Amino acid sequence: MTQGSMDKKVRVAILGASGYTGLELIRLVNAHPRMELCGISSRANEGKYLEEVFPRFAASRFAQVKFIHPDEVYDLGIEAAFLALPHGTAAEYAQKLLKKGIKVFDLSADFRLRDLAVYQEFYGEHPAPELLKEAVYGMPELYGAEIKKADLIASPGCYPTSIILPLVPLLQQGLIDHTTIQAFSMSGATGAGRKESIPLLFCEVNESLRSYSLPTHRHLSEIEQELSFAAGEKVKISFLPHIVPTQSGIATTLSATLTGEWSAVGKALNDAYKDTPFIRLLGEGKCADTKYVTRTNFLDIGWHYDERTNRLLITSAEDNIVKGASGQAIHSFNLMFEFSPTDGLTAF
Repeated sequence: MTQGSMDKKVRVAILGASGYTGLELIRLVNAHPRMELCGISSRANEGKYLEEVFPRFAASRFAQVKFIHPDEVYDLGIEAAFLALPHGTAAEYAQKLLKKGIKVFDLSADFRLRDLAVYQEFYGEHPAPELLKEAVYGMPELYGAEIKKADLIASPGCYPTSIILPLVPLLQQGLIDHTTIQAFSMSGATGAGRKESIPLLFCEVNESLRSYSLPTHRHLSEIEQELSFAAGEKVKISFLPHIVPTQSGIATTLSATLTGEWSAVGKALNDAYKDTPFIRLLGEGKCADTKYVTRTNFLDIGWHYDERTNRLLITSAEDNIVKGASGQAIHSFNLMFEFSPTDGLTAF
């Protein structure tokens, strides 16, 4: 690249900027040396300055950016848009943005599934089914080459990120029996979004631990899709999500019957992720801890072997809002625009 192109900033907008993932996107874009935030949308805050609604950004370079109606983003001269919108709503905006030649990074579930029937089973009717085959699943560690050439990125869910990345190399190497996979995950309350809901009130979440969305949480659809691709055959797993009294973070424990050599587990994970900047392999006998990944784009992975049951135990930890959402989308953005993968994502 020439010096001129290296100095160029990409003009971006964030739709749904007042939710948890939208706010995290603003924080990351503010830290990104190659991004210019030109628009933020929120119907509830339309016409107000960013610093007025969220004083934490009063000293940021985008403090005076105004919230606009989502329909106004088309005329901002942007090159990329991040959609932090509910499923169904995101697809409608994605269609219009793509027609204007704008790259789209969708953080909803609208384009994560390749099978329309599976989407309809978990989410209902799809407003833009013709785009499902065009979308690239935005997991940089698995689909980096495809992301670089894409126009539409379907950024993965938070739970799926914590489950798919530890298991894919093992399934590809035939080291575990996919019919025995169980996933137990615990998430902070931000995973449910920034909305008024009695079950998410402080007094309901504090000093409490509970499972929810059993037996088929919506994220199960994309988890099984990606694991099936890795295994080369249909995979079905048990997925047990829980909400814990923290703001953010996901801790996942996976177990499956070991069919390969125990010594091959670490090698498979290391071979798969040795050159990736955001997966940290803790090693044999180590447990991942959300304390060390919150507010970062890292996914930590540790593993154990239970000789009594011949089961492999894997632990992973991530920040559900960063690695599980906004940070992963920025990582995909960096690949697409040929920036350093870590731009905007190095703060701890």
